[in-house]
Amino acid sequence: MTVRDERGRGDVPGTGRGVRGPGRGARRRALLALPALALLLAGCGIRPTEVPTDFGGAPSRVPCSLTQPDQATQTSRGVPVQVFLLCGSSLVTVDRVVRVPEGTADARRRVIVAQGLLEQLAAPPSPSEKAAGYTTHVPHGLSVTGPRPKDPGDTLRLGTAPAALSAYALAQIVCTLSDSAAAEGDGSVVLGGPAGVVRRYECTDELRSRPGTTEPPSTEATAD
Repeated sequence: MTVRDERGRGDVPGTGRGVRGPGRGARRRALLALPALALLLAGCGIRPTEVPTDFGGAPSRVPCSLTQPDQATQTSRGVPVQVFLLCGSSLVTVDRVVRVPEGTADARRRVIVAQGLLEQLAAPPSPSEKAAGYTTHVPHGLSVTGPRPKDPGDTLRLGTAPAALSAYALAQIVCTLSDSAAAEGDGSVVLGGPAGVVRRYECTDELRSRPGTTEPPSTEATAD
């Protein structure tokens, strides 16, 4: 009768030697095959490695574009507008809605639209906009009023002097207001602070592409 010892070997009658289990033989064949595999990989230009290599996930990309309209904008009622937010160091338009009471006179309407645009600029980007890389530098609580007696008729006076705003915030405001019903529609807007002179600012291609390092072109504006 053949008896297996505790190491999994059986005695062969008449020899006194055990029979090796299949596990050890398989391991030996695998070890003998390693040099041949290494030579094959080297011939293919692939360096073998003894440890797993983890390069991490693929680098993330900031598309600066929304795959679908924001639901909050779709469900809001009001005047459709666009505001300029920052994304990838450039100014990019996104859709917004501004509420304007029906029957509002044109002069008052301009101020209401301008105030609504400033509030939209200061609001945090929506989750989908934030995920796409959008940000804003316009401060909260920025107010706007219409012209004073000696100002041009299309003047918008901000609660903070334009020169006191950051370069990014001023670029956002100039490009947003100049491209809206709050201005005359010629690519410019007359802005001033609580006091002092007012200036006509222009939104140029260079300003939209480099808002942090480019100042909006401006000239002093006077009433006709």
